[in-house]
Amino acid sequence: MFFRRPRPKIPTFAERVDLLGKAGFATEKLADGRVRVTKHGIAAIIGDEGKNQPDIEHAGLWVAGEIATLLNRGYQMFWESPRGKRFPATSEQLHALHEFEADVKEALDLTDLYNTSLGTTTRKHMYDRVFKRDQGEQPKPWLKKDRRITPPETKADTYPA
Repeated sequence: MFFRRPRPKIPTFAERVDLLGKAGFATEKLADGRVRVTKHGIAAIIGDEGKNQPDIEHAGLWVAGEIATLLNRGYQMFWESPRGKRFPATSEQLHALHEFEADVKEALDLTDLYNTSLGTTTRKHMYDRVFKRDQGEQPKPWLKKDRRITPPETKADTYPA
């Protein structure tokens, strides 16, 4: 005689969204089937990536009816609205975003990766030393004109051998 374990029940996407509502999040279904989740001025769009696995597509600050995404400029974090307006992110906003993402992942029973558990991360990096990196238009070093620096003359160069 052997014993079988019961199969684990995988909740559907709709059941997971209901869990978010019970956890204190405001949920709003969008026309394309995704769900907007908001709490304490932070919002996220959650979509069903198949097999009833939700995916946090992007999270950010809820400003004027749209989600501003986090932008890392290397020296400071900024919020960037879909209309292109940028403004600096405060420490309180970053803490709220980090807690929001952790709470959503916990309510949806998603895996929290090590690098995201350390602090607030962003998918959009704009470091000041990398010129036009995201546009793919960086100047190629091998296409520049030859600008070799010639060494200064030494005494060995001026005396005959």
